[in-house]
Amino acid sequence: MAKILVAMSGGVDSSLTAALLHEQGHEVVGVTLRLWAGDGSPNPCCSQAMVADSQAVCSQIGFPHLILNYQREFQQLVIDHFIAEYARGATPNPCLACNEKIKFGLLLEYALNNGFEALATGHYARISYFDQQYLLLRGLDSTKDQAYVLFMLQQRDLAQLRFPLGDFTKAVVRAEAQKRGLITATRPESQDICFIPSNDYRQFMRAEAPALLVPGPIFDQHGQEIGQHQGLPLYTVGQRKGLGLAKGKPLFVLKLDLAQNALIVGPSEAKLQKTFLVEHTSFISAEWPAETFPCQVQIRARAKAAEALVKPLADQKLQIRFVQPQPAITPGQAAVLFEGERVLGGGYIAQIEPFQSEK
Repeated sequence: MAKILVAMSGGVDSSLTAALLHEQGHEVVGVTLRLWAGDGSPNPCCSQAMVADSQAVCSQIGFPHLILNYQREFQQLVIDHFIAEYARGATPNPCLACNEKIKFGLLLEYALNNGFEALATGHYARISYFDQQYLLLRGLDSTKDQAYVLFMLQQRDLAQLRFPLGDFTKAVVRAEAQKRGLITATRPESQDICFIPSNDYRQFMRAEAPALLVPGPIFDQHGQEIGQHQGLPLYTVGQRKGLGLAKGKPLFVLKLDLAQNALIVGPSEAKLQKTFLVEHTSFISAEWPAETFPCQVQIRARAKAAEALVKPLADQKLQIRFVQPQPAITPGQAAVLFEGERVLGGGYIAQIEPFQSEK
């Protein structure tokens, strides 16, 4: 049996994770992170109520609970990064930065430096060991699978992580929590960005980075000015609503042109692209591929993986070409490589070929 630190957010997933590991005979300690102070608005991830619920679950089951304050680190590594990405015309997923830098960075380091043998979370993903290496696999519940946001994990991380819910569906998780009488069994899920409870990132940018919101022109594909935008960080590739354009057919954001401080828009078919560049790439096996290979690539957290050819380049970069064009390939989002249910690795979308409709 092992001494395991369990990250607890006050939700049903992390509560059942802790309960299952305790029942298996492990020495469990729960930990809740204080991450975001902000303007005093309630934070679904580290509000006082969530801390209290985590403490109550630990007390109910019978193991200790810790609180770690990472507010300064979260500001620097997640919030500041979030703003900087929008400033350069990208669309970030802050959960990726939080996983890499906070949960599986600082928190895992804390666990290993303080006598714990493993860190456990309530992520819906699976870890397997085969042929002398650790594999990261999709969660059994395809509607809750979180393997996409874990692509940055390495062999050393997977050896020290536990994801007990990977073989469960959400319905089973709630049923098992209710069977144990956990007070979090019926707590609703939050889909918000944790430091933006209203999920209105545009209002957050207006409040936190108003200097970045410089109005400029909106151009169509032919370079004709057809409107004015309110600041590039308020828009993302693929966006249709909120453009303030009254045209005969729907128009979508195709590109954020920083050099001209311009928004480029076009019809729906112009969103389709095949080829793009990925940077800051890592592979879970730690082996860099020697030649082009086929796999499935997922370009957003809620997108389906699609067949593609992946060409390795220098400097941790990849060129990815989809077999069939995909809509709204967006700089700043992660491109995650799969072989069936297995995560191969991934990186961040950096550059897309010049937009054009592909037949």
